[in-house]
Amino acid sequence: YLVPKNINIFYTLGFVALAGFVVQVLTGFLLLAYYVPHPDHAFKSVQNIMVNVPYGWLFRLMHVVGSNLIVIAVGCHLLSVFFMNSYKKPRELTWFAGASMLLITLTFCMSGYLLPWSQLSYWATTIVTNVPSALPYVGTFAVTLMQGGQNVSGVTLGRFFALHVVVLPSLLLALLGIHL
Repeated sequence: YLVPKNINIFYTLGFVALAGFVVQVLTGFLLLAYYVPHPDHAFKSVQNIMVNVPYGWLFRLMHVVGSNLIVIAVGCHLLSVFFMNSYKKPRELTWFAGASMLLITLTFCMSGYLLPWSQLSYWATTIVTNVPSALPYVGTFAVTLMQGGQNVSGVTLGRFFALHVVVLPSLLLALLGIHL
């Protein structure tokens, strides 16, 4: 396989995003060992990770900051593919899978933001999950489906935890297989 002569740094952004996802998986497994996804214990378990678990603060902050960096890397990768016209035939399916992976990445960030169960994460999730209520006909149903009721509650925490740990990783892996 011959490497093109016009290769540049923008060709590495996909690998940077993939490496970031690997770091997220590793730090996520470490956090999962100590996190308790229950409304009465979630905040305390995050505090325990930050204070009592050896290097827990480091792994949590790697996970938090890493999620922001992944969004930047995936966004830059998407823009570079767009500007280099790499989405055109015969790569339409690759482009669609990549754009879908960007949406899944943003959903990862949204679902993970609630998990510390702090005031900030509670109210941010309340705002974000109420956005679809502006949609006619399906808006109220979408809000109730996401929140598990009329308000953000322990049910929402459980749904977002399951989404963050089971559903989204499965979707991301399937799309990554298509993308690669």
